[in-house]
Amino acid sequence: MAFKQRLETDDNAALTYRAVKRSVLDHGSAAGDGPAALQFLTNLATDLSRGPVDLPCFPNVVIRIRDALNNPKTSAEETVKLVGAEPRLAARLIQTANSVAFNPTGARVTELRTAITRLGQQLVQGAAMAFAVQYMKDEPTLRSIAKPLQELWKKSIAVASICRVVARHTKIKPDEAFLAGLLHGIGRLYIMANAVGKPAAVIRDLECEETIISWHPSIGKAVLENWRAGEAMAESVGKQCDYDRTLHREADLTDVLIVSIALADALEHAPHAPPVIEMESIKSFGNIGLTHEDCLTTLKHTEYQLGSLHDALGC
Repeated sequence: MAFKQRLETDDNAALTYRAVKRSVLDHGSAAGDGPAALQFLTNLATDLSRGPVDLPCFPNVVIRIRDALNNPKTSAEETVKLVGAEPRLAARLIQTANSVAFNPTGARVTELRTAITRLGQQLVQGAAMAFAVQYMKDEPTLRSIAKPLQELWKKSIAVASICRVVARHTKIKPDEAFLAGLLHGIGRLYIMANAVGKPAAVIRDLECEETIISWHPSIGKAVLENWRAGEAMAESVGKQCDYDRTLHREADLTDVLIVSIALADALEHAPHAPPVIEMESIKSFGNIGLTHEDCLTTLKHTEYQLGSLHDALGC
């Protein structure tokens, strides 16, 4: 089965991102133009541009951990204390640190401090994100999106696993790439969570995949900008559908994410047969220098790792 994904963007729904003004609005878009979803998404983007992220039912401890880890003045003891204040998150981190995916030697840890040290900053943030998604899935007010949230997280784990392997063909740190893979769908998550309880016309329009593809990368970039996740991370999420990007210096995090999403889609669409990947339509494959054999090897490795990753991160 051949894999090929194309980005087809309606002029009225297209988004641009202007980092200085934190804007995700298209120059010609206006509330009330087009279908119900367009008005909803335009309003959502406007709110994002004006202030902090409002992600319904997202646990505040995850944001505090992210801020602490991004602050070079935060001591290891302070991080342990912060994580330890949420026992379920602490248990998740220890479980992740002991998983086959992140513990190839089999040496088990029982102390939270050791688990945090083993995982490192990026993977601790990834495990915290896994905790947040599980928390949201269990929220009664978000029950209507529990299934799509589960599917999104399953896809995110696959993309993250592939990112980790693909990054080894570049100078990008595998753990940074892994986190980018986990966060690549944060725009979808933000849209889904904020759409809960909205009129049926909005929900119906949002079920159109082309509408979501047109909006979620820029929405995701805006969320990560608000979270101060770092320029490279936000940029990669915002440009994850830029299949025509050319190589200026060397392959970067955006190239890794674009390729990894494409390979995850190929794996999803061809579960019972070797995937056929049309690499020519996505320039990032060439930017990284991946061969078709490299891609097949990466997918085989991912299939082997996914079970342990699902156990570690929850799915």
